[in-house]
Amino acid sequence: MKNQKDNLKKYVSLSFDIEDWFQVESFKSLFPIETWDDQKLRVDKGTDKILNLLAKYDIKATFFILGWIADRKPELVKKIYDYGHEVSSHGYNHQLNYNMTNKELYNDFRKSKILLEDIIKDEVLGYRAPTFSISDDVIKLLGDLDYKYDSSFNQFSKHDRYGALTLKNNNIKFEASEHITEVSLPSTKFLNFEFPIAGGGFFRLYPLWLTKMLIKEHFKTNDYYVFYAHPWEFDPEMPKVKNAGAINKFRHYVNVKSNYTKLEDFINYLQSLNCSFISISDYLKLKK
Repeated sequence: MKNQKDNLKKYVSLSFDIEDWFQVESFKSLFPIETWDDQKLRVDKGTDKILNLLAKYDIKATFFILGWIADRKPELVKKIYDYGHEVSSHGYNHQLNYNMTNKELYNDFRKSKILLEDIIKDEVLGYRAPTFSISDDVIKLLGDLDYKYDSSFNQFSKHDRYGALTLKNNNIKFEASEHITEVSLPSTKFLNFEFPIAGGGFFRLYPLWLTKMLIKEHFKTNDYYVFYAHPWEFDPEMPKVKNAGAINKFRHYVNVKSNYTKLEDFINYLQSLNCSFISISDYLKLKK
């Protein structure tokens, strides 16, 4: 007999951080920002795959778009918006927030928000920090700039690059300040081990059966799940960077070739759990 909790309404927000293959933190020393305009942009390729997959299942998602990309690919931003998805900010320059001054952060957040709003002619409500480099200062500045929510706090505590918040708890959604709602990226405990379950490289690394088991564990105590990925994670033809170091190359390239199929299988699994797919801002409106 099914547990009654299995029949409760469950919500999923698929989210995608729109940046290109050379803008990741693992390649930062090889591709500093002043070299980005010299690189071949491939962001359309992975993004189009994502858009086509979402359209196939009639799913509306949230896209955190890097301002640097939006400046060079405004038609891509408009395409995402015209497909009915939420457009949010990923900042402008993809720098780790805790390495920037408050003035630099303010200008970065403001520039990105204004640019995206000018392209889509609609309000940008959300923000996600590059590499989840969140901090209390970031939350305050987002409130000053009239953002409504942040989705940068990754609950996995053992990653070497993630930031942290003073006001935090184990809920996916919580109030990070008077003005900013935090929509965090979940982890879950199983057999006394902490597992990151929000997507990205861990989704590519885990066998799908393990992801399914961990998600089922997550839904025992939560009705909401947030997933993230990047366009380059669905682009096996992207350039292979040879001198990035073994760990960085593993982080970037592991299982990219099979990731599209894996995501589609994962969507089918979430549908079998009777999950409703919803953008982050729509979930916040629903729960307000």
